[in-house]
Amino acid sequence: MSRRNSAARRPAKVAESSSTLRIIGGEWRSRKLAFPEIEGLRPTPDRVRETLFNWLQTSIPGSACLDLFCGSGALGFEALSRGAASATFVDQAPEVVYQIRHNLNLLKAQNGEVVSAQVLDWLESKIADQEARYDVVFLDPPFNRKLIAPTVTLLESRGLLNNRAFIYVESEQDWIPDGIPDNWELYREKTAGQVCYRLYLRHETHFQDEALTFSQES
Repeated sequence: MSRRNSAARRPAKVAESSSTLRIIGGEWRSRKLAFPEIEGLRPTPDRVRETLFNWLQTSIPGSACLDLFCGSGALGFEALSRGAASATFVDQAPEVVYQIRHNLNLLKAQNGEVVSAQVLDWLESKIADQEARYDVVFLDPPFNRKLIAPTVTLLESRGLLNNRAFIYVESEQDWIPDGIPDNWELYREKTAGQVCYRLYLRHETHFQDEALTFSQES
Protein backbone atom coordinates (compact mmCIF):
# COMPACT_ATOMS: atom_id res chain seq x y z
CA MET A 1 0.00 0.00 0.00
CA SER A 2 2.34 2.95 -0.83
CA ARG A 3 3.02 6.10 -2.89
CA ARG A 4 6.17 8.16 -3.11
CA ASN A 5 6.27 10.69 -0.30
CA SER A 6 8.93 12.89 1.23
CA ALA A 7 10.14 11.62 4.61
CA ALA A 8 10.60 15.19 5.76
CA ARG A 9 7.04 16.45 5.41
CA ARG A 10 3.56 15.32 6.29
CA PRO A 11 1.51 13.95 3.37
CA ALA A 12 -1.17 16.23 1.98
CA LYS A 13 -3.87 14.05 3.49
CA VAL A 14 -3.72 11.80 6.54
CA ALA A 15 -6.46 9.76 8.17
CA GLU A 16 -9.06 11.88 9.92
CA SER A 17 -9.32 9.42 12.82
CA SER A 18 -7.04 6.89 14.44
CA SER A 19 -7.05 3.92 16.79
CA THR A 20 -4.35 2.44 18.98
CA LEU A 21 -2.55 -0.88 19.29
CA ARG A 22 -0.54 -2.17 22.22
CA ILE A 23 2.93 -3.70 21.96
CA ILE A 24 2.73 -6.90 23.97
CA GLY A 25 6.35 -7.82 24.66
CA GLY A 26 9.96 -6.69 24.81
CA GLU A 27 11.52 -3.28 25.43
CA TRP A 28 8.34 -1.34 24.57
CA ARG A 29 5.92 -3.70 26.27
CA SER A 30 2.52 -2.07 26.97
CA ARG A 31 3.36 1.01 24.87
CA LYS A 32 0.39 2.16 22.80
CA LEU A 33 0.81 3.36 19.23
CA ALA A 34 -1.70 5.09 16.99
CA PHE A 35 -2.60 3.81 13.54
CA PRO A 36 -4.92 5.34 10.93
CA GLU A 37 -8.47 4.11 10.50
CA ILE A 38 -8.58 3.39 6.79
CA GLU A 39 -10.44 0.75 4.81
CA GLY A 40 -8.87 -2.71 4.92
CA LEU A 41 -6.42 -1.93 7.72
CA ARG A 42 -6.80 -4.48 10.54
CA PRO A 43 -3.92 -4.97 12.95
CA THR A 44 -3.03 -8.55 13.83
CA PRO A 45 -4.90 -9.24 17.11
CA ASP A 46 -2.97 -9.42 20.39
CA ARG A 47 -3.69 -13.13 20.84
CA VAL A 48 -2.39 -13.97 17.36
CA ARG A 49 0.72 -11.81 17.82
CA GLU A 50 1.47 -13.46 21.13
CA THR A 51 1.27 -16.92 19.55
CA LEU A 52 3.37 -15.87 16.55
CA PHE A 53 6.14 -14.35 18.64
CA ASN A 54 6.18 -17.39 20.90
CA TRP A 55 6.87 -19.42 17.77
CA LEU A 56 9.63 -16.97 16.78
CA GLN A 57 11.06 -16.19 20.21
CA THR A 58 14.55 -17.58 19.48
CA SER A 59 14.67 -16.22 15.92
CA ILE A 60 13.76 -12.54 16.40
CA PRO A 61 16.79 -11.23 18.38
CA GLY A 62 19.37 -9.89 15.91
CA SER A 63 17.19 -10.62 12.87
CA ALA A 64 16.53 -8.51 9.77
CA CYS A 65 12.74 -8.24 9.43
CA LEU A 66 10.50 -7.19 6.57
CA ASP A 67 6.89 -6.11 7.20
CA LEU A 68 4.99 -6.09 3.89
CA PHE A 69 1.58 -4.41 3.54
CA CYS A 70 2.54 -3.21 7.01
CA GLY A 71 -0.63 -1.24 7.82
CA SER A 72 -0.48 -0.48 11.54
CA GLY A 73 3.09 -1.81 11.70
CA ALA A 74 2.10 -4.01 14.65
CA LEU A 75 4.29 -6.94 13.59
CA GLY A 76 7.36 -4.89 12.70
CA PHE A 77 7.16 -2.86 15.92
CA GLU A 78 6.69 -6.02 17.96
CA ALA A 79 9.81 -7.49 16.34
CA LEU A 80 11.88 -4.37 17.06
CA SER A 81 10.65 -4.34 20.66
CA ARG A 82 11.82 -7.93 21.04
CA GLY A 83 15.35 -7.31 19.78
CA ALA A 84 15.27 -7.46 15.98
CA ALA A 85 18.32 -5.78 14.46
CA SER A 86 16.20 -4.00 11.86
CA ALA A 87 12.71 -3.79 10.41
CA THR A 88 11.69 -2.52 6.99
CA PHE A 89 8.04 -1.42 6.71
CA VAL A 90 6.52 -1.31 3.21
CA ASP A 91 3.12 0.18 2.37
CA GLN A 92 1.60 2.44 -0.26
CA ALA A 93 -0.96 4.41 1.79
CA PRO A 94 0.33 7.93 2.66
CA GLU A 95 -1.52 7.83 5.99
CA VAL A 96 0.23 4.59 6.93
CA VAL A 97 3.68 5.79 5.88
CA TYR A 98 3.29 9.01 7.86
CA GLN A 99 2.13 7.25 11.02
CA ILE A 100 4.82 4.55 10.94
CA ARG A 101 7.51 7.23 10.64
CA HIS A 102 5.89 9.18 13.46
CA ASN A 103 5.79 6.10 15.70
CA LEU A 104 9.43 5.25 14.97
CA ASN A 105 10.38 8.79 16.01
CA LEU A 106 8.19 8.53 19.09
CA LEU A 107 10.00 5.35 20.16
CA LYS A 108 13.41 6.81 19.17
CA ALA A 109 13.94 3.71 17.03
CA GLN A 110 16.93 4.12 14.74
CA ASN A 111 16.69 0.65 13.22
CA GLY A 112 13.36 1.01 11.40
CA GLU A 113 13.03 1.94 7.73
CA VAL A 114 9.78 2.96 6.03
CA VAL A 115 9.32 2.42 2.30
CA SER A 116 6.49 4.22 0.52
CA ALA A 117 5.77 1.90 -2.39
CA GLN A 118 3.38 -0.65 -3.83
CA VAL A 119 4.67 -3.94 -2.42
CA LEU A 120 4.80 -5.95 -5.65
CA ASP A 121 6.51 -3.09 -7.53
CA TRP A 122 9.05 -2.71 -4.74
CA LEU A 123 9.84 -6.44 -4.66
CA GLU A 124 10.12 -6.52 -8.44
CA SER A 125 12.70 -3.71 -8.31
CA LYS A 126 14.93 -5.40 -5.75
CA ILE A 127 18.28 -6.87 -6.73
CA ALA A 128 19.33 -9.08 -3.86
CA ASP A 129 22.77 -9.29 -2.41
CA GLN A 130 23.93 -11.01 0.73
CA GLU A 131 23.53 -7.85 2.83
CA ALA A 132 19.96 -7.20 1.67
CA ARG A 133 18.44 -10.51 2.71
CA TYR A 134 15.84 -10.96 5.41
CA ASP A 135 15.53 -13.47 8.24
CA VAL A 136 11.85 -12.91 9.07
CA VAL A 137 9.07 -11.66 6.78
CA PHE A 138 5.57 -10.67 7.87
CA LEU A 139 2.99 -10.90 5.10
CA ASP A 140 -0.53 -9.70 5.91
CA PRO A 141 -2.07 -8.25 2.74
CA PRO A 142 -5.66 -7.03 2.38
CA PHE A 143 -7.96 -10.05 2.24
CA ASN A 144 -9.49 -11.32 -1.01
CA ARG A 145 -7.04 -9.40 -3.21
CA LYS A 146 -5.05 -12.44 -4.42
CA LEU A 147 -1.79 -10.81 -3.36
CA ILE A 148 -0.15 -13.65 -1.45
CA ALA A 149 0.91 -15.84 -4.40
CA PRO A 150 2.68 -13.09 -6.40
CA THR A 151 4.31 -11.75 -3.24
CA VAL A 152 5.81 -15.05 -2.08
CA THR A 153 6.92 -15.80 -5.64
CA LEU A 154 8.86 -12.52 -5.77
CA LEU A 155 10.35 -12.98 -2.31
CA GLU A 156 11.86 -16.26 -3.47
CA SER A 157 12.72 -15.40 -7.07
CA ARG A 158 14.44 -12.10 -6.19
CA GLY A 159 16.69 -13.85 -3.66
CA LEU A 160 15.57 -11.72 -0.72
CA LEU A 161 15.52 -14.45 1.93
CA ASN A 162 18.26 -16.03 3.96
CA ASN A 163 18.40 -19.79 4.29
CA ARG A 164 16.05 -20.87 7.10
CA ALA A 165 14.20 -17.58 6.98
CA PHE A 166 10.73 -17.55 8.52
CA ILE A 167 7.78 -16.20 6.54
CA TYR A 168 4.52 -15.41 8.34
CA VAL A 169 1.38 -15.41 6.16
CA GLU A 170 -1.96 -14.16 7.48
CA SER A 171 -5.05 -14.82 5.38
CA GLU A 172 -8.78 -15.33 5.40
CA GLN A 173 -9.67 -18.75 6.80
CA ASP A 174 -10.86 -20.21 3.50
CA TRP A 175 -7.72 -19.26 1.55
CA ILE A 176 -6.08 -22.33 0.03
CA PRO A 177 -2.27 -21.92 0.03
CA ASP A 178 -1.34 -21.01 -3.51
CA GLY A 179 2.04 -20.25 -5.01
CA ILE A 180 4.06 -21.24 -1.92
CA PRO A 181 7.57 -22.18 -3.12
CA ASP A 182 8.47 -25.87 -2.89
CA ASN A 183 11.37 -25.14 -0.56
CA TRP A 184 9.13 -23.48 2.06
CA GLU A 185 8.11 -25.87 4.81
CA LEU A 186 4.87 -25.27 6.74
CA TYR A 187 6.25 -24.91 10.26
CA ARG A 188 3.17 -23.84 12.24
CA GLU A 189 -0.50 -23.19 11.44
CA LYS A 190 -3.46 -21.95 13.47
CA THR A 191 -6.85 -20.28 13.07
CA ALA A 192 -8.52 -17.55 15.12
CA GLY A 193 -12.06 -16.63 14.14
CA GLN A 194 -12.10 -15.94 10.40
CA VAL A 195 -8.31 -15.61 10.20
CA CYS A 196 -5.79 -18.33 9.40
CA TYR A 197 -2.15 -17.70 10.13
CA ARG A 198 0.76 -19.81 8.97
CA LEU A 199 4.50 -19.73 9.56
CA TYR A 200 6.77 -21.13 6.86
CA LEU A 201 10.44 -22.06 7.18
CA ARG A 202 12.54 -21.57 4.07
CA HIS A 203 15.23 -24.02 3.04
CA GLU A 204 17.85 -23.19 0.42
CA THR A 205 16.67 -26.23 -1.58
CA HIS A 206 15.13 -29.57 -0.73
CA PHE A 207 18.09 -31.24 -2.40
CA GLN A 208 20.64 -29.59 -0.10
CA ASP A 209 18.65 -30.53 2.99
CA GLU A 210 18.24 -34.14 1.82
CA ALA A 211 21.96 -34.37 1.01
CA LEU A 212 22.83 -33.05 4.46
CA THR A 213 20.50 -35.58 6.11
CA PHE A 214 22.00 -38.40 4.06
CA SER A 215 25.58 -37.41 4.96
CA GLN A 216 24.67 -37.22 8.64
CA GLU A 217 23.09 -40.67 8.54
CA SER A 218 26.00 -42.25 6.64
